[in-house]
Amino acid sequence: MNEHRPVKRQPSLLERAADMFGIDASAHAPTIDVGKLPPEPEKKKAKASPEPSVEETASAPAPAEVEAAPTIKPSPRKDVVRAAPAIVPTRQGTIDREGLAARGMIVPGAPVTGISEEYRIVKRELIRNFAGAANRPVVPRGHRILIASANPGEGKTFSAVNLALSLAVEADHDVLLIDADIAKPSILPMLGLDEGPGLMDALADPHLPLGDCLIQTDIAGLKVMPAGTQHMNDTELLASARTEGLLAQLEQGAPGRILILDSPPVLAASPAAVLAGHVGQLIMVVRADETLESALRDAIGLMGACPHIQLLLNGVKYSPGGRRFGTYYGQGGAS
Repeated sequence: MNEHRPVKRQPSLLERAADMFGIDASAHAPTIDVGKLPPEPEKKKAKASPEPSVEETASAPAPAEVEAAPTIKPSPRKDVVRAAPAIVPTRQGTIDREGLAARGMIVPGAPVTGISEEYRIVKRELIRNFAGAANRPVVPRGHRILIASANPGEGKTFSAVNLALSLAVEADHDVLLIDADIAKPSILPMLGLDEGPGLMDALADPHLPLGDCLIQTDIAGLKVMPAGTQHMNDTELLASARTEGLLAQLEQGAPGRILILDSPPVLAASPAAVLAGHVGQLIMVVRADETLESALRDAIGLMGACPHIQLLLNGVKYSPGGRRFGTYYGQGGAS
């Protein structure tokens, strides 16, 4: 059967990026050639879970290992988030909508535009990956999404903020946008929010109240965690168990929460590869006509700790299908 079946709809930015570079983005992630495995005993098949992972398929015949795999649970993590009440931000901030409009970004409360429709398509794909769908398995920890790029200036922060703004209006979810680009943070000035303690402060000082590191914006579904004070051991702190514990704290009390992390450029800063191990989904932003295929392949190879990688094409000036999202909403008359 032909693997690439024709579809009627126009490809999304995610699909066009993968097609342009001819890359299976997850190919560099650790995998197992299941074709070389011995056949599974019949009695094992009856006990197998409906959606076994590659690791579950490969672990045989030890019963203890097979039973241990279900400890990884997908969103919404109800058993985890009920353990303690949600962290309440102590800081408030108002989004600079004029600044967003000047940058050509999504403006909360404004009419639908082409850019807002593009990110609607992107977010639906991401939500399906962790919420589950009839035709795909659930991505473990898929509610944690890292936005990265191979090099600076390719649009990762632009994409992270737009994606967070788009997700923030979802009825079943709220969003915590984390600036994890410690060396050159840019989320706060982009949103027009004030500086203050953030991610690195919380990691460096376990006694610091976590609410002091969070900003509740005037968008009910959007909270922001700044990068915080620069630290000479940023990579080591991000690689520590403290980071995983911190992310779990940020999820508690909020079963529908989505964490969006803005990563440093992969080929320019070592923390990016470390952050990939804390998330379930990675969006690699590709700048049209600028990102080299060799750089993209190198970056994806370094991010193999994340099991699910997709490409997002940014800066497209021409759409082969002539697609013009957003124009429909501004038209009058019959539909």
